[in-house]
Formats: sequence, C-alpha cells, structure tokens
Amino acid sequence: MSVPAALSVSEAFPRRHELTVVDVRTPGEFASGHLPDAVNIPLDRIGRALPDLRQAAGDRPLLVVCASGTRAENAVATLASHGIDASSLTGGTTAWAAEGHRLDHPQGRPRTVWAMERQVRFTAGSVVLLGLALGFLVHPAFQLLSAGIAAGLVFAAVSNTCGMAVVLGRLPFNQRGQAPLDTSFPSVAPEEPRT
Repeated sequence: MSVPAALSVSEAFPRRHELTVVDVRTPGEFASGHLPDAVNIPLDRIGRALPDLRQAAGDRPLLVVCASGTRAENAVATLASHGIDASSLTGGTTAWAAEGHRLDHPQGRPRTVWAMERQVRFTAGSVVLLGLALGFLVHPAFQLLSAGIAAGLVFAAVSNTCGMAVVLGRLPFNQRGQAPLDTSFPSVAPEEPRT
C-alpha cells in the first residue's frame, strides 16, 4: 500500500487513531513533549528497528515525527529505501502543538530539553566565537576552527545531514527520559480528549 510522503497536521489529526506514530527525536527531546501514543526511535537507531517498523507498517500506516519535519523526512527516505512506506508530519511536533493539539510527556511532566536544531545553532555559534577569540588573542591559526564550523554548516545544508546533531544526540542529557529503544507499538490508540 502506498502512502503520501507527508501529511499536514490537519490531515494527520483526524487519522491519528489509524496511524502508528514514530518519533525520531532523541529521548531527551521526546520527553519534552510528543504526540499521544508515539513510539520513540531516534533517527540514528532507525536501522536497528527496521524489522519492527516493517511489521508495524504492515498493520497500520506509519507517521514519522520530529520537531520540525526535517529528521522525519530523512527517516521516511531511509524507510523507503528499505521498502517500508511511511509519511512524515509536516512541521513536526511544533506544528502539532501550534494547532492546539495535545502533547504527552513521560510520567505526565515535561522535561525541558532544547530542540536539536537549537542545540546545533548554539554549539556552532559558540565554537565560531571561540575560534575567533582565540585567533585574536592567542594565534591566528585558531581562526581555522571557525572556518571548519562554517564548512560543516555548508555541508550540512547541501547534504541535508548534520554530523554535529548526531554527536549532540549521543550526549547524556539527550539520552535521558526514556528506555534506550522503545519499539513497543500500540495496538489501539485511545481517544484523545478535545482541547
């Protein structure tokens, strides 16, 4: 069965009970708020979860979610390359919450973790400033640090991948909040109360 590559929030919300939602953010981001009944499989672990995802896609269509939609699109492309149909949620959890829909939190309380994109911007900016300061105060060769980050950002934009996000995603504060790999797919999604 072929499914659309992407669904908007207005398309996904009425179908939420017939979809298996897979959140590809880090466990820390997932703990900060996720779609009801979502299963957390971080993007860097999709390969290990392919058998479970293939089985789940055979039962119900997969909806892949992240914060803004970019990682979900990458996950959908990875799944498609392995013959697994899935849709991404356009705008991710940000768009879901912006339209007034509920986000769930483990143990009922949110955990504050910056979105991965924000973590990357903060880290890249900090390293660029450090390289410039050290280049001015210590030795001009330290400016190569800033140039390296600039080159990495250009490569990330062109390739639509981000090595810095992969590294940051493995830090302990991005791993806390959930079991290492949760592939227990819900069989029936409970009703979501109207907000």
